[in-house]
Amino acid sequence: MKLRTVISKIEEEISIRQAEDFDNVGLLCGVPDREVSGILVCHDALENVVEEAIEKNLNLIVCFHPIIFSGLKSLTGKNYVERAVLKAIENKIAIYAIHTAFDNDFFGVNHGICSQLGLKNMKILQPKENNLKQLTVFVPKDYSEKVKEAMFSAGAGSIGFYDECSFTVNGNGTFRPTEGSNPFSGQQNVRENADEDMISVIFETPKEGQIIGVMKSAHPYEEVAYQVYSLDNKNHHAGLGMYGELEEEMEEQDFLKFVKEKFGLEVIKHSAFNNKKIKRVGVLGGSGASGIRSAVAKKCDVYLTGDLKYHDYFLAESKMLICDIGHYESEQFVSQQLFEILSQKFSTFAISKSIEKTNPVNYFI
Repeated sequence: MKLRTVISKIEEEISIRQAEDFDNVGLLCGVPDREVSGILVCHDALENVVEEAIEKNLNLIVCFHPIIFSGLKSLTGKNYVERAVLKAIENKIAIYAIHTAFDNDFFGVNHGICSQLGLKNMKILQPKENNLKQLTVFVPKDYSEKVKEAMFSAGAGSIGFYDECSFTVNGNGTFRPTEGSNPFSGQQNVRENADEDMISVIFETPKEGQIIGVMKSAHPYEEVAYQVYSLDNKNHHAGLGMYGELEEEMEEQDFLKFVKEKFGLEVIKHSAFNNKKIKRVGVLGGSGASGIRSAVAKKCDVYLTGDLKYHDYFLAESKMLICDIGHYESEQFVSQQLFEILSQKFSTFAISKSIEKTNPVNYFI
């Protein structure tokens, strides 16, 4: 299977277009037409991970963090980024990064954290803004189902945990073919009346091109009448962070012990105790100071994330407990999640999870 086909199948599961604008996701290096011998899944595509891929004869690395992020102007091997990329290129190994595309995915990074904690009633902490659009298309009644099926296959009509959602209104459409036209029905220069359905579907913005493409392919008309509208609705099933509830409320100290056990932590840096029970938990994998106010607004009792600074701990104003469990530590389940997704998606070549240590932080206790 060629690399471009593998990437296409990966993005059927995790849309790379839902990544944050600042991010450098997707194919970082590699030839799209090269055959894939196997995939190595990792957190960071460091030099030792590339060496592992070489040893295992796997020529595609799917990583969480992009090894190439910004400022790369040359490849001379002068730092750890350049050495890893050079070694990958020299050994014909492609590197594909998923990062904030998986952060924003409902079943991505934060879902993994919540699942590890056994949270129920999970919801997105910071829903994506301006992420939804509506497509309305006019179709001859006899072709209505064919066009709907095509759009559904491309991801149109998915609203939360429901799919194939649409609304159809039947009516009478008119058109007059003019010189140069090749009409599906009717004659040139004669107005035609047609029994048509107006079909409306909602979709996530990153899927727009694919949905319109399949819609036009399934549509019989030479000129397709359709409109696309941007919606103000928030997408409550995509975005950063997540929150949910414990089965039973816990004392603050008991909760921290529980988190240390579940995440294999040696230390947790946290704000002062509020002497209140923990029931609703907010999480944001990686650097998550931006989610503190959202967690307060969602009435979370505690917020778990990484990379917090001194002044970040003031933002909750004693309304919830804030915990810095570490950047890597909060994302430590990502490799396993990606490994399981890719293992289900591909059965014709090897999928392996890296055994190499990439977390640079250690603790002296």
